[in-house]
Amino acid sequence: MSDRSRRRATAAALAAVLAVLTGCAAIPDSGSVQQGEPITNDVVDSDVVYTPNGPAVDSSQEQLLNGFLAAGTGPQNDYAVARQFLSSGFADSWDPRANVTVRPGTGTITRVADDELDYTFVGSATVDDSGHYTPATSSVPTTLDYAFVQEDGQWRLSEAPDGIVLTPATFQSVFRSHSVYFYDPTYTYLVPDERWFLARSSTSTRIASALLDGPSSWLQGAVVSAFPDGTRLSLTAITVDDGTARVDLTADALGAGDDARARMQAQLLASFSTVATITAVELSVESTVLDVPDLGPASPLRDPTVDARPLVLADGVLGFASRSSVSELPGLSSAVAGLEPTSIELAGDQTSAAVGTAQGSVVVRADGSSRVVDRRPGLAAPSLDDAGYVWSTPSSDPKGVQAVGPDGRVHPVTSSLPAGTDVVTFRVSRDGTRVLALLDDDGDARLLVAAVVRDAEGTPTGLGAPLELAAPTGEPLDATWADQSSIAVLTRADDEPQVTLSEVGGPAATRGRPPGDPTTIVGGNGVTRLQVLTADGTVLEPRGSSWQDTGIRADLLATQR
Repeated sequence: MSDRSRRRATAAALAAVLAVLTGCAAIPDSGSVQQGEPITNDVVDSDVVYTPNGPAVDSSQEQLLNGFLAAGTGPQNDYAVARQFLSSGFADSWDPRANVTVRPGTGTITRVADDELDYTFVGSATVDDSGHYTPATSSVPTTLDYAFVQEDGQWRLSEAPDGIVLTPATFQSVFRSHSVYFYDPTYTYLVPDERWFLARSSTSTRIASALLDGPSSWLQGAVVSAFPDGTRLSLTAITVDDGTARVDLTADALGAGDDARARMQAQLLASFSTVATITAVELSVESTVLDVPDLGPASPLRDPTVDARPLVLADGVLGFASRSSVSELPGLSSAVAGLEPTSIELAGDQTSAAVGTAQGSVVVRADGSSRVVDRRPGLAAPSLDDAGYVWSTPSSDPKGVQAVGPDGRVHPVTSSLPAGTDVVTFRVSRDGTRVLALLDDDGDARLLVAAVVRDAEGTPTGLGAPLELAAPTGEPLDATWADQSSIAVLTRADDEPQVTLSEVGGPAATRGRPPGDPTTIVGGNGVTRLQVLTADGTVLEPRGSSWQDTGIRADLLATQR
């Protein structure tokens, strides 16, 4: 690259979002190796195979550049067609896998010298060489620099940035999302860490290598891996025979005991869940097959579900609702209703609830007892975790996060959330390793996810550096964990409400416009089981691309953990 090229800042903007279709296959999360259907490889085929053309004879520089950009859709043979556009001295050094930039609109070619062109466009996201998807957060266009040289009377590119540029349509055809899974510190839950890899490549090898490399930087300190430090693949590729992925590891894995081996296998099985050709995993160390016991009752949970019925407060009764009645939660119902709550989050075992009230955050037990745990004014709705901590923060102070333990002790949590914003929603994920924060930044929505850092006793101590997700436009109203991998956000723009689903580590997509005046959104079982409450007490649910009245009326819609 020239000095001028190196000085260019490649900034990108969030101008659009893309919907990406991903395959999913149900697999066991633990147990011994099982046999599947015969297969020949582990390739995840793309719906569309692009076969771009090479350079035409006597192409102008502009034509050559357009052809080179189009050739980024063809990864076959290490982007052999795209390399035909490059000079003989540059073709081998260009690295197409360094990054991907997603470009929703059109680009502009500008001449800056006799043998140099600029290509400028507005991007919506980038994907790095480790598969991390980053939505653009700036309105500054991206400018890429290209230089040309003549070889045998034909123009060829002598300088070009590493990486490729794809439209959303080609990106969703050429790349696929895959979650690699780590554990919460108690090994109770499997926690997804989304990555993006080429659809027509050695997918299982890329997934396993990403898993062994460890979690994304924003998740570090909140999750753990069962693989001993330093463990790597001992072979260059994973083989798949009759549905079984044979994963051969380096000698570092020999130190793993029986439980660790079972957890290693469960991690890999979950991480391979988007590779349809894999139904089982066999572990070996330098070609010696390992004996892996069954985890049994200790099998980790991956994306646990909640009761599909809406949890509501209606006519003074807290319980699960149908069209005709509300099934009351004994003990909790009357105690919660008496607090005149503004928000309710029910613990997974249904023995306690975190309740927002005019007096502050209150924890309520199934025996009917209650205790105010945070009396600070103007609190956002409190949230629970499985360890019994009640989380809360003032709406006007995103740095004021604290967690109150089951013993009533207050633990200040070092917050990484940006100052100068208002907290609209703050929710702990069901695995307890992450929090979502929907922020109001001068009327615009910002959506962040941060890792929960705990000490050796499991006490929350801080939030990691936040990951900013693709955020919808408009005034932020509410947000919820739709499942362990995605967040549903309710916003309003130009008096029109909208629900947007943002993947944690992926793109966002609009999920329709609920009618009426929606105020609250809750989830837990995926996008098809989201629920929205309107100001007049109507509970809505998604039906295809629209939102329909469930026939249930409520004063408040509660969150289930």
